Amino acid sequence: MNITRTSRIAGFAAIIAVSSLTLSACAANEGGTSEPTSTLAGSLVGAGASSQGSAQEAWIAAFQTSNPGVTITYDPSGSGAGRETFIAGGSDFAGTDSYLNDDELAGTFAACAAGTTPFEVPAYISPIAVIFNVDGVSELNLDASTIAKIFNGSITNWNDAAIVALNPDATLPDLAITPVHRSDDSGTTKNFSDYLFQNADADWVIEKPSDTFPFESGEGAKGTSGVVDAVTNGVGTIGYADASKAGALSIAKLKVGDEFVAFTPEAAAAVVAGSKPVDGRSATDMAVKLNRKTTNPAEYPLVLVSYLVGCNEYAKAGVAENVKAYIGYILSPEGQAEAAAQAGSAPLAAMMAEEALAIVNAIK
Repeated sequence: MNITRTSRIAGFAAIIAVSSLTLSACAANEGGTSEPTSTLAGSLVGAGASSQGSAQEAWIAAFQTSNPGVTITYDPSGSGAGRETFIAGGSDFAGTDSYLNDDELAGTFAACAAGTTPFEVPAYISPIAVIFNVDGVSELNLDASTIAKIFNGSITNWNDAAIVALNPDATLPDLAITPVHRSDDSGTTKNFSDYLFQNADADWVIEKPSDTFPFESGEGAKGTSGVVDAVTNGVGTIGYADASKAGALSIAKLKVGDEFVAFTPEAAAAVVAGSKPVDGRSATDMAVKLNRKTTNPAEYPLVLVSYLVGCNEYAKAGVAENVKAYIGYILSPEGQAEAAAQAGSAPLAAMMAEEALAIVNAIK
């Protein structure tokens, strides 16, 4: 298993190149892409990460065109809610920006055959954007310490000395800051909190990052769309959201090493290349511990790896083949290209996608 987990990270480096999507035709076919004459039938229910919302809409539309006998629904209820729904047996698969924790893995999964464990594979890699809405300010440089102080309530005004020092050429108003965070349990929150925990622990004083926002400060909003709406419609607002949902909002650059870095899918992918698998996981669990402390300005450390979670063996007959086909399509070059086009995500590296496909193709 160690060889597999090492090769998984080696494959991340290829993610920046578009050519990294070149999987063999055999692997793509095994992944479940089907001609319009597909005989697959039935329904699939998914729930979870709202960051996957745009990608899921595109994936479902394309898959159902080729497989008209299968009906798929996906509820972007948030990573925490999605994992809970799947664990309770209310969905066939979950999307999550926060990998299953040890307590969750130690429990039972109602949709899975007794005595079996779930799989966890990446669906896409995406940057998290620090979005803001301040009249007269379109560009903003921030470091981790300043972001932490804004969201923990220590910095409360836009012309605070700490923000001015990072933006000497900007005209920052004497205006109250309204930080907006997720009110629901969210993998995006856990990734955001983990970035601050690793880079500004003196200001982000928490026991450990979790899906729940750790402070009482600011304004809460449900889901990615809720945060984006609150920042868009507010005054002096700042928030965090999957970059694919940022729309026309202004986005801060983050300090990485000695430079301020804007997000790109390539820079998000690059930081994953320097990351390692989570220790102690099974051969069907591809969870990754991200390297947030990078000082390489070619890397963007505020990033999420969004996973799909399902059963290695399903308790209900007929589910496995549809899950294999649908998630196989998501992992295929076609599925990854669709997500990149519709959601701005970084496609999975060929080696990473091949490993994930092998896991999915073994579903029973």
